[in-house]
Amino acid sequence: MPGTKEIRMKIRSVQNTRKITKAMEMVAASKMRRAQERMRASRPYVEKILNVAAHISHANPEYRHPFLISRDTVKRVGVIVVTTDKGLCGALNTNVLRLVLQQFKDWQAQGEEVDVCCIGGKGAGFMQRLGANILSQVTQVGDRPSMERLIGAVKVMLNGYMQDRFDQLRIFGTRFINTMKQEPVMLQLLPLTGEKLGIPSGVWDYIYEPDAKAVLDQVLTRYVESVIYQVVVENGACEQSARMVAMKAASDNAGTLIDELTLIYNKNRQAAITKEISEIVGGAAAV
Repeated sequence: MPGTKEIRMKIRSVQNTRKITKAMEMVAASKMRRAQERMRASRPYVEKILNVAAHISHANPEYRHPFLISRDTVKRVGVIVVTTDKGLCGALNTNVLRLVLQQFKDWQAQGEEVDVCCIGGKGAGFMQRLGANILSQVTQVGDRPSMERLIGAVKVMLNGYMQDRFDQLRIFGTRFINTMKQEPVMLQLLPLTGEKLGIPSGVWDYIYEPDAKAVLDQVLTRYVESVIYQVVVENGACEQSARMVAMKAASDNAGTLIDELTLIYNKNRQAAITKEISEIVGGAAAV
């Protein structure tokens, strides 16, 4: 059994750790509120441009954009993996990367090749260890992601689809349900089929100015970029929520461990005092 000095040092070490986890919990709670506000602020734009894209996908313009055309066969898939740059956020990254790995094996079993774009350091490291073909990556996105920071890596994937390097473009991320629950999701970005976008309530007629190609190029590219940005900001909200919950659990576990160590310390101290009293009484009786 360890001595009282070792137990005191262990208690002090756990107390210092609890101070760190408690501070991280409070920081994550503060960042979580801002991340959720940013996520909710971006949703109206995404919903509106989704509505426009849904109507466009059901329209019959004189120009059919490549984003709206489904390929007959799928030989190569483009994948965007959205994860966090830092750890200490529970099983958030593990869950989405498990979904990526499962789908990756299914594609390989079907003979389909995969090109990857990684947003976040954890996903980039995982895909490198997996030996995937990484076309582009963005790390250190920060707590306030901007489309300017992501546009380079995203453009590589959009150009790859336009140039027929792959036949589908999908994105993996984490959907924010509430503070205690986040779920990994896989969304198909391209091609933009009516089933994926939803069926609009009515049919809109369009007059394009200057021409259908210029308008559709802009609208559909903005739609894909907005969906990717929404996934990134939702992942940020999920990261702070998961980190807050994980740090709270760590602080609670540290408190429990401190109580257990304090009990052991008190027992050892009591046993040492009892032993000293017994030795004094035994010595006095011998005299």
